[in-house]
Amino acid sequence: MTGGPAGAGGVAHGAGRYRWVILGIATFTQAASGFFVQGVGAMGVQLQRGLDLGTAQLGLLLSAAQVVPLAGLLVAGELLDRYNERWVVGAGAGVVAASLGLGSAAPGYAALLLVMLAVGAGYSTVQPGGSKSVASWFDASQRGLAMGVRQAGLPLGGVLAAAVLPFLAAAHGWRTTLVVGGLVALVGAAVFMGFYRQPPAVQATAPAAATRDPSRPEPGARLRMLREPSMVKAVLSGTSMVSVHSGIGVLTVLYLHDTASLGAGAAALVFVATQGAGAAGRVCLAAWSDRSGTGRYTSVMVCMAAVIAGMAALMTPVGHSPAAACLVFVWLGFFGIGWYGPWVAYVAESAPPGKTGFALGLAMAVTQIAIILAPPVLGLAKDLTHSYTPAWGLLCAMTAVTLAVTARAELRQRRAPGRPAPSAPSR
Repeated sequence: MTGGPAGAGGVAHGAGRYRWVILGIATFTQAASGFFVQGVGAMGVQLQRGLDLGTAQLGLLLSAAQVVPLAGLLVAGELLDRYNERWVVGAGAGVVAASLGLGSAAPGYAALLLVMLAVGAGYSTVQPGGSKSVASWFDASQRGLAMGVRQAGLPLGGVLAAAVLPFLAAAHGWRTTLVVGGLVALVGAAVFMGFYRQPPAVQATAPAAATRDPSRPEPGARLRMLREPSMVKAVLSGTSMVSVHSGIGVLTVLYLHDTASLGAGAAALVFVATQGAGAAGRVCLAAWSDRSGTGRYTSVMVCMAAVIAGMAALMTPVGHSPAAACLVFVWLGFFGIGWYGPWVAYVAESAPPGKTGFALGLAMAVTQIAIILAPPVLGLAKDLTHSYTPAWGLLCAMTAVTLAVTARAELRQRRAPGRPAPSAPSR
């Protein structure tokens, strides 16, 4: 990928204060759209009891929400490069709301899996669409911070979901949680469609009607973007770290309940703190990447090193201590969820001009394979061995290999002839 500005080339500081409104509604819509899915792990104990599920079946629920985005993210990326984000993102959030509302009548586990498939289809547009809208409104000096705040929407939704849904499920049943999740997503759709507008630079050059540009490369040609060194690093690190994120999401509450002897309610509260740490990490790490003289990817490598240390600690007697285990999961939340802020800013800024939506969709679609496979694989590893150590060990090894490979590639790129040393964005 060639280094270029995101979206329509970013927006000058003179674009006005409305960019902060855009950041707010994009963050809220992501939190609202991902609210229910982010709460599935926190409801693990209640769902296992109510539907008589194993850990692998619980993980499959999370995977079902990620199957359609495998292709849907690519479609969403194409749509976002052609049409106004208002309608693409708003429609996707509306699909999430409708699916959850109808899903409250699901007769059992199999029907709930179908509901999660439909939820994933709607969410396919929200993730890249919100990222593209924020990247278009902010210039390079603030883009990392803005992307970090926006990407904090997902763990923030997880914080609220972990705080509310387990108790709703315990008091009123799991069907009630789908109704609540649908209503929250509906509000997110309404807010985005009501308040979003394109940046002035895009409005000034947008055609009256969306038409296909005959000079635009076909999707097959655009897939060659995967060969670019920047995209290779993004895909490898993204695949590893979304697996870690999935492991945190599906195993945290169960691990604390089974291994550290915490009650279901206390374990859910630790998960709230973990998600909160993830939200803080996405903002802090992305803001740091704005000022890092070694480039945004350095922040991603730091996160990989940190989660290796955290997962290794869980495989020692430290992980059996309730207090120590809680601290380790907060650490893993900050780095194992927070990595996404600088990562998505790195992908957006590395995209060729005019292809930000497709680049984001492509990177997210490839890493989607890990999001689909990780929860049931990690759950199955626990079910077969009756231990969490194999799951943590697998994630630890995968992350260590990825860090070694991408760090070497980063060093090679920096030493390439004629390539300037990375520097912080100019202000």
